[in-house]
Amino acid sequence: MKVSPAEPFKIVYSILNHEYLGYIFESFAVQLNAQGEFTFQVQSISSKNIKEFRAGLDARDFELVKLIDDIQQDNILRKFNSKKLSTVDFFLKVYDPNKGDKTIQESIATYVESCKEKILERLYDKDLFIMGNDGNPLWKPVILEKDKATIRFHFIRNAENTHYFPAIRHQQQKLEFQYKNAFLICEEPAWLVLEGHLYQFEGHVDGKKIKPFLAKKFIAIPGQVEEQYYERFVAPLIASYDVVARGFEIRNVSSQPKTVLTISEFSSLSRKAPLLFANSDNDEVATIEDDDSDVIFDLSFQYGNFSFHYDNLAHASSVYMEKKGNDYLFNKVKRRIDVENTSADLLREHGLELKNGKIQMPKSQAFGWLQIHAAWLAEKGIAVKQNTNDSKRYFLGYSSLDISIQEGHDWFDINAKVWFGDFEIPFIQLRNYILNRKKEFLLPNGETAVIPEWWFTKYSEFFSFTESGNDDGHLRLRMHHLALIQELKEENLASAIISRKLENLRDFNHIDPAEPPVHFNGTLRPYQKAGYDWLQFLKQYRFGGCLADDMGLGKTVQTLALLQSQKESGTTEPSMLIMPTSLLYNWQLEAKRFTPELKVLVYTGTNREKDTAQFDEYDLILTSYGIIRLDIDFLRLYRFHYVILDESQAIKNPASIITKAVKNLNAAYRLILTGTPVENNTLDLWSQMSFVNPGLLGSQSFFRDEFQVPIEKRGDEEKTKRLYNLIKPFILRRLKSQVATDLPEKVESVQYCDMSEEQEKAYEEAKAYYRNLILQSIDKEGISKSQLVVLQGLTKLRQLANHPLMVNPEYEFSSGKFEDVIYKLQTVMAEKHKILIFSQYIKHLDLFRNYLEEKNITFAYLDGSTKNRQEQVETFQENDQIKIFLISLKAGGLGLNLTAADYVFILDPWWNPAIEAQAVDRAHRIGQDKTVFTYKFITKNSVEEKILALQKTKKQLADDLISNEDGFIKSLSREDVLNLLA
Repeated sequence: MKVSPAEPFKIVYSILNHEYLGYIFESFAVQLNAQGEFTFQVQSISSKNIKEFRAGLDARDFELVKLIDDIQQDNILRKFNSKKLSTVDFFLKVYDPNKGDKTIQESIATYVESCKEKILERLYDKDLFIMGNDGNPLWKPVILEKDKATIRFHFIRNAENTHYFPAIRHQQQKLEFQYKNAFLICEEPAWLVLEGHLYQFEGHVDGKKIKPFLAKKFIAIPGQVEEQYYERFVAPLIASYDVVARGFEIRNVSSQPKTVLTISEFSSLSRKAPLLFANSDNDEVATIEDDDSDVIFDLSFQYGNFSFHYDNLAHASSVYMEKKGNDYLFNKVKRRIDVENTSADLLREHGLELKNGKIQMPKSQAFGWLQIHAAWLAEKGIAVKQNTNDSKRYFLGYSSLDISIQEGHDWFDINAKVWFGDFEIPFIQLRNYILNRKKEFLLPNGETAVIPEWWFTKYSEFFSFTESGNDDGHLRLRMHHLALIQELKEENLASAIISRKLENLRDFNHIDPAEPPVHFNGTLRPYQKAGYDWLQFLKQYRFGGCLADDMGLGKTVQTLALLQSQKESGTTEPSMLIMPTSLLYNWQLEAKRFTPELKVLVYTGTNREKDTAQFDEYDLILTSYGIIRLDIDFLRLYRFHYVILDESQAIKNPASIITKAVKNLNAAYRLILTGTPVENNTLDLWSQMSFVNPGLLGSQSFFRDEFQVPIEKRGDEEKTKRLYNLIKPFILRRLKSQVATDLPEKVESVQYCDMSEEQEKAYEEAKAYYRNLILQSIDKEGISKSQLVVLQGLTKLRQLANHPLMVNPEYEFSSGKFEDVIYKLQTVMAEKHKILIFSQYIKHLDLFRNYLEEKNITFAYLDGSTKNRQEQVETFQENDQIKIFLISLKAGGLGLNLTAADYVFILDPWWNPAIEAQAVDRAHRIGQDKTVFTYKFITKNSVEEKILALQKTKKQLADDLISNEDGFIKSLSREDVLNLLA
């Protein structure tokens, strides 16, 4: 019958007994008459229609209706009926007395009990009834008592058995609840309906402890099973409830708890830890996986003579039963749960992540934790002991490792002392344990000492680099391991005495300036002078170093300044500088320009004199990696002052013959020069740093395990940082952006390139042919009428100097210039710069275009046939992923703004230097905020080299009169042409 929300009504709650779900609730709206009394107009209320009656409801009613909906059978079906059975089939199958699903039954019961507890907590001051069998929701009113009832269990032991029963009191009055048709509407916790009253209990009373007595006066425990029953049932009951006994004694114990950590060996045969007492229902252990053998920490609390395992769900009291003869004594210990929880929280805050009072962890980690926190444990009064059932006895006292380091002449001397309690262990022995990751060893008293895990973490790298000294048991460390010493010192892991001057190596800005060489023919820019000072500092301490400045910043100049200073300081031993063959000529020219006083020998060629005695007459020996590989057997016997590697990534492969050869060279000092110390992987770095500072990064296998695998396979940032700290003092790298204020607006360099053997053969044949043809024409027709044949011949030779493929499509060999340009290109790209590549020959650009496409390198391109000219420019300017712009002279000589680029490669020289300048100005113009580096690639012993010389003599003429190539050809005399073809 509908209830009108516009007329007076009231919401009521009714208890009904569901056939399968037990006691549940329903909610109803009941219409009131004029006297405010209930009528027979009743309507069920749910979340679907509750808003109609909102005027007569408060917030608690809305909560109650929602909770009551949650335990209706429709919702139970939705929640637990995974097989989509009908309502009847579901309940018949799940609750079948013989074949029912006990798991689902328990899940439903737990869920319903939880909901009922929340409902009952919200029913105070609400109208509550018991529903009649006829479905009348107002059949019998129930008064919910606000004052809670108490329960006490009585035990009476006699000769034959023990009787026990509960007594319930409410408002100081005993409640007679047995044989009164009382029922438990909720069991967990207990809510009892008795003669129209609903009672809740003090504390958390389990309804299962009351239920047997609703229709029974007492339960009798036979004497033959009483000990087992007392231990399993009575003791926990005494712990949780008020118990009165006759026939045995209950003694209340009260004392301050003492915190105890027990360490136990973990048996792989059982995943559960040994328990102090077997009365814990939950033995779950927090576990940390590791290959190390494990131990378990167990937290317990000592109350007088009684100890109890920590459980965050423990009752306020715990009971320990004693039997003496035929008498029983139950010691009821009142536990300070607040104190226990505080102690557990403190241990968690200090890294012991206990779960239910236990944690399993690797043995060395556990003992490391104890060692670190020994003082704190003692301060907090937390006792540490070992399980008496363990097979080994472990040392649980304080251990220490004291290391002191002092700077010697060429080494750091190491003194160390190790104690486990009163036992001092020989340091050399402990070093071997740590290096071999041996966790434990036997002390003189028979106890097993476990090396703390953090000793392995903090000291294994340090110990792996130490070497045996002259004295037995004495260790030392090479001076270049300065960073390790400084880190140990900063982390208070060792005491160290290091000179302030050596400390300054960590901070590049604090290196003292050195006197520049007097006869150096040039001026070092400020950052170059700083690099020179750094190189001098390394020499003082016999350190090797890697000068890794950005390409174009003058690694050559800084190195030559250093070598000149060595000559001026009286050094008589020559230095050797090793490089790719293509760079020999450039070094020779730069040495002649900046250090003309240095006597330089270019040791190369098939006709070289293989006698090291000749080196004594020189200051600097220039040679190639290939020559070192061939001549190492006798070169390694000669003592050099410096051995310097240019483009040192040539030795990035530690297994290569060249790498092994250069490492066999004998020198007082070693340096490497490279713009890309790491090309492929961290092993590149190991190989090069092992040349300049042998042992700095350990053996190859150590480096692989300690750094390469963690960094490259696992992205370990901590290991990356560790590696950087080790090499930082010995690598100097400045980027263009860092030294921008020290640079001029433009830096121009000429890169001389050797022809390959096949290229040189093709060039010489063409030169002989055209020389005869041109000279015949000049002698017969005169210079003015021979300009066309001169232009054709010189053009052919220029193309051959670039790459013979430009002339002969069948050519199958390499080009020296092409390989040099590609090498430089890769270097600049690796340094994240943008490059303009100019050539007047589209065929030449095509060679690079094909290479880039094969390598899947995206680039911009512009020649006279390009339709989307502006799109190519904008793409290059705005897209950071595009680093290369190939441009033909005619298409890109004027009108382009390409300030995104800061490198310009000129692949072939033009007759008119002004045209080259226009190409450079595509990048070097208003809006450019970076220094522009220009590289002009010139093939040695070719017409290109002659053009370069001719440009200088014709510069004024070119500036004044010549605007194109034809004009330049017209300006040539017979002598000029002869010189070009010489």
